[in-house]
Amino acid sequence: MTDNRRWWALGAVALGTFMTYLDNNVVNVALPTIQRDLGLSISGLEWIVSGYILVFAGLMLAGGRLADVFGRRRIFMIGLAVFTVSSFAAGMATDGTMLIAARAVQGVGAAFLTPTALALLTSIFPDARERATAVGLWSAVGALALALGPLTGGLISERWHWGWIYLINVPIGIVTFGLGLWAIRVPPQDRVRRSLDVPGLVTSSLTLFALTYGLIEGSGAGWTSPEILGAFGIAAASALAFVVTEIRSREPMIDLSLFRSRVFSGGTLSMGLWSFGVFGIYFFTALYLQNALGFSPLEAGVAFVPMALVMAVTAVFAPRISRIAGTARTVAAGLLLMAVAVFGISFIGEGGSLGDLLPWFLVYGLGGGLLVPLTTAILGTLPAGRAGVASGVLNVSREIFGLLGITILGAILSARQTSLVADGIKPLTAFLEAYQSTLVIAAAIVLVGVPLSLFALRTPQPADPETTAAERPAVPVA
Repeated sequence: MTDNRRWWALGAVALGTFMTYLDNNVVNVALPTIQRDLGLSISGLEWIVSGYILVFAGLMLAGGRLADVFGRRRIFMIGLAVFTVSSFAAGMATDGTMLIAARAVQGVGAAFLTPTALALLTSIFPDARERATAVGLWSAVGALALALGPLTGGLISERWHWGWIYLINVPIGIVTFGLGLWAIRVPPQDRVRRSLDVPGLVTSSLTLFALTYGLIEGSGAGWTSPEILGAFGIAAASALAFVVTEIRSREPMIDLSLFRSRVFSGGTLSMGLWSFGVFGIYFFTALYLQNALGFSPLEAGVAFVPMALVMAVTAVFAPRISRIAGTARTVAAGLLLMAVAVFGISFIGEGGSLGDLLPWFLVYGLGGGLLVPLTTAILGTLPAGRAGVASGVLNVSREIFGLLGITILGAILSARQTSLVADGIKPLTAFLEAYQSTLVIAAAIVLVGVPLSLFALRTPQPADPETTAAERPAVPVA
């Protein structure tokens, strides 16, 4: 591949990644507008976000396995096509069912795109120095999408029809598809797997779907109703079946022996707590800004930009801070700052303003940026041959905990709000009180990561002697 074509290929991979990352948060600010237009309940709104995340997380390991079996370039292009077509369907949706279904199909496309992107870069850039530059540029995409997502969602929902938050993916997807067909070239030896581990795929997906359904619908149907108890029972049984399947599989989706490493298991859980807080605060604070404080969608989007920018800037310096203070202290400090920020936001009531929220948003962004060294620390404890599997587990855990952040906090908020309304409190006041108490719970959950990370990351376990820094793949945190 010529030098120019290599860098054009990087552009195609980066654009595909940008689309999926942007879709993770562009919808949040537009949720109140979508709710009014389609007449959705809080549960319906949660499914717009959770349906995408559920399929994305449930099939991400399968996407990586398909790439190993059928080729990274082919699966990347299929995922890009699926994501683009389903984005068009989501933008044209006329009811909640159609929108949720289209979002789920988007999750399929994203599950094919995300795990193949970094793998493609390692094939496109065999030179270590060029590869480091390419991975660095690709990593910046996540922070850019995080900063532009809420702003884009607010601008579109205020000035245009909300459907354009999905339709903007269509021209980007078409351009990226054409660019990828021309520029992306990989050697045939990228196919390294023979089986898909279908039982593992089915049982893991069933576990996530049943658990999420129970959490989202539990408040409305009743936590002790046969429907919800049945969902939790299916989740538990399928989770057990998944573990048994993976132990017996010759080529499992998840190598369970990875969790014997204290650094890997504790670090993965710490990252999950980070994701729990990020997804939760974005989802419910977007509703709070518009429904309680009277922000327009654009104003709500602008409010999130400083947080994302601080997170992106801090991420650049976080590795240097980690070398000075140590990974354990750096990650613990990041989680502590996030927990403090969420707790501080809980004290801002109906009369709050952007000036009241901004300091806490900045503290939150600072804490989130300090967690960037966590991924490198986790992968650095493992032999090079297991780094790819570990990267897949980290990505899946991030999405699953983000899903739980929305569903669990949503269930708590909805139950509390319903109880207050039943006691005669006005709906808006009930929402505010429920939102504030939910933030306190979220802060306490994130705070658990502080002692956990100090314990798990305090003395990193040595890597395999044959593993060198150049051989370890860098996995960015978006």
